[in-house]
Amino acid sequence: MPIELINAPGLPVPAGHYSHASRAGNLVCVSGQLPMRPDGTHTGDLPFEQQAQQALDNVSTVLAAAGAGLKDVIEVTVYLVGVDHWKTFNEIYTRHFGDWKPARAVLPVGALHYGYLLEIAVRAWVEPA
Repeated sequence: MPIELINAPGLPVPAGHYSHASRAGNLVCVSGQLPMRPDGTHTGDLPFEQQAQQALDNVSTVLAAAGAGLKDVIEVTVYLVGVDHWKTFNEIYTRHFGDWKPARAVLPVGALHYGYLLEIAVRAWVEPA
């Protein structure tokens, strides 16, 4: 089965040796999305709520480039700096996903690049392109 590497239009080209997502058949794996703005500028100095919104927007943009959406997500992994923002994250996450409740893990971490307070990776299941 061929594997398609996906970089989403409208997001900065990944700075490391990875793609925004990869797709093999029905499975789409979205690399961890930081709350970087589409123009490549950082949001590490912004409040948690704005960072969470941007990271979830980035996830949605990558999913769209892969022909998927939030309702196709089957698993979410969130790396959250500390646990202080857990409740706020859950509220913002719920606004994005609504009644859709894919499997999820929220992992407290010590620090992320550029002062970011979270990173989000997802897996989605979609029909082949």
